[in-house]
Amino acid sequence: MKIADVFLTDEQVMEAVKGGNLQQVSVLFDRYHLRIFNFLVRLTADRPVAEDLTQNVFLRLIKYRSSYREGNKFMPWIYQMARNVFSDHYQSNKNKWKGFTDLQKIEDSMPESDESGLQDEREELLHRSMARLDQEQQELLVLTRFQHMKYEEVALIMNTSVANIKVKVHRAIGKLREHYFELEKG
Repeated sequence: MKIADVFLTDEQVMEAVKGGNLQQVSVLFDRYHLRIFNFLVRLTADRPVAEDLTQNVFLRLIKYRSSYREGNKFMPWIYQMARNVFSDHYQSNKNKWKGFTDLQKIEDSMPESDESGLQDEREELLHRSMARLDQEQQELLVLTRFQHMKYEEVALIMNTSVANIKVKVHRAIGKLREHYFELEKG
């Protein structure tokens, strides 16, 4: 990345990409690949799949660069693209997708102390509870709680109002809590 690239906004860099300067994709990749990867790994619970999907997001960015509208914010646009990539993956692998249940295999192979075992158990319950939520609720909680996005940013990504996002997040948290306690009892 050149020094001049550091001072360009995401929107300016994307305009350059849209104009045919494909080398500028590397600037956007440097700025966003970890965030997009973290978003996708939380949704898939599978690092290799999340890595592949992250690459697909940036391939789509290049392929659909002409769909970026001047004056729009870049971040909601790329997150919407990541949501679409995940949705396409989820739909094509619906029958194979296991959600977060593979975490059990990982935990079985790890030695545990009493305290870390309790923490691991809580985390597993949380992951299993998240897996029971519908796709939109999972996305909302990942964006707001794990990606620490503001409701305004999530509203842009999901093309809805801030009030609607607040209500949906509140409901998703309620469902997550319900699933968590259900699993904890059982």
